[in-house]
Amino acid sequence: MSETRETGAVPLLEVRGLTKIFGQLKACDNIDLTIEKGEIHALLGENGAGKSTFVKMLFGSLEPASGDIFWNGAKVAIKNPGHARKLGIGMVFQHFSLFEALTAAENILLSLDDDTSIVEIAEKAHSLSKAYGLPLDPYALVGDLSVGERQRIEIIRCLLQKPELIILDEPTSVLTPQEADKLFETLERLRDEGKSILYISHRLEEVKRLCDRATVLRHGKMVAHCDPRRETAASLARMMVGSDVVTAERPPAANADAAELLGICGLSRKPAGPFSIPLRNIWLSLKAGGILGVAGVAGNGQGEFFEAVSGEVLQDSADVIRIRGNPVGRLDISGRRLLGAAFVPEERLGHGAAPYMKLSDNLLLSRFRTDAKAFLGRMGIIRGDPIRAAAQRIITEMDVRKSAEDPEAASLSGGNLQKFIIGRELDRKPSVLIVNQPTWGVDAGAAARIRQALIDLARAGSAVLVISQDLDELFEVSDAIAVMHDGQLSAPIPVAEATPERLGLLMGGADAGHAASHGGEAA
Repeated sequence: MSETRETGAVPLLEVRGLTKIFGQLKACDNIDLTIEKGEIHALLGENGAGKSTFVKMLFGSLEPASGDIFWNGAKVAIKNPGHARKLGIGMVFQHFSLFEALTAAENILLSLDDDTSIVEIAEKAHSLSKAYGLPLDPYALVGDLSVGERQRIEIIRCLLQKPELIILDEPTSVLTPQEADKLFETLERLRDEGKSILYISHRLEEVKRLCDRATVLRHGKMVAHCDPRRETAASLARMMVGSDVVTAERPPAANADAAELLGICGLSRKPAGPFSIPLRNIWLSLKAGGILGVAGVAGNGQGEFFEAVSGEVLQDSADVIRIRGNPVGRLDISGRRLLGAAFVPEERLGHGAAPYMKLSDNLLLSRFRTDAKAFLGRMGIIRGDPIRAAAQRIITEMDVRKSAEDPEAASLSGGNLQKFIIGRELDRKPSVLIVNQPTWGVDAGAAARIRQALIDLARAGSAVLVISQDLDELFEVSDAIAVMHDGQLSAPIPVAEATPERLGLLMGGADAGHAASHGGEAA
């Protein structure tokens, strides 16, 4: 199929031979792409395929080594993001650019060039948030918001700039199915109004539903143009990775007599800030060999729940949380890790990894207590060789794509950094693993690898708790699924009895009385 449609009209954006080189790595190699006015165009590829580099050149964040960009038929050199916005290009990055000490409205105001009052911005943002089904308090401090709520700010901020081309990077990763449907309606309305959208997503079913055309990158090269509506999710994944992608296999769970490895008894927590969510009387029993999925709309207490279970925030009573029978409510993260627990937070860059430290140093930071004998010598002297060997083992096992032998965490694409952080915790073979958004922004092949690794860990005798906004993911890996809404956790529903509609209603607050009771078992 030819890449451009025979419309006779000048395309909104045309790219010819766009190339970007970092050292000896060609991140983008001679890429051609055309986006027509009034179309939704998917950009697909594995993590590290060059998608982020490509769109950063379109948005003026990176300068191409060679190639040409044409905007409305005229050749342009996009100097910086401000220039891109003036042309009519808006972008929502996967990693957000927000000031945590400012409110949502103040962050939006900083991105606008016109002289508008904060009150007017707040009113416009609130109106847009209602129209797009993305609830947002414009006066909330960003530092108090979840990753999902921060993404809503980015989307609304972009739309307020009234762009002709909107670049969206994984926009539905933190939305419920109902919210995603509402966003799709909005994007389709924008397309009908003549706006264009460049849509980056690893959720191939939504690409098939929403997008008019797709361009596929692999290892920095353009390998295919297609009409995704005429493809299957499997054929799109095959274009991306060059081979078939298998779904995770989940053998039956362990028997009901397995030992409890994670127990939560009446966990409650007052809100830490004016916009935080209180936790309300959470009970949970997770046994060896089981996987519990926790669904929920972003901002309903998942972050606070993770902080409590991981030890980032201590509880008043030690008995509120048990790991392998040990009361740990008063133990910090390291103390819980020494008991065999491992944790993967939602925000990988800054929370899961120190951005400007090497991967090996990040490994040391998280495991200097649990691996002291291997990583530290006499008098606490750091032993570099075993640390680097362990980092390389994780990189190889998880297929982490990188441009240097031991790069800084911030230099990796989001998906590749996620693979490293997940692998860092799996490498310890923990008895209990708590993971928040395990495959956010990760390509189909890597997501399948991560999900299978979680299942394999559980079936080897560990207990795994997966917090995710991706219902497809939860159905694939979980033995039972609970829903978190307004700081409450529902009773776990066996996956064979769960449906997206039933979970979606719970995520929206329906059947609030379906909260877990004392001793509610997950698996």
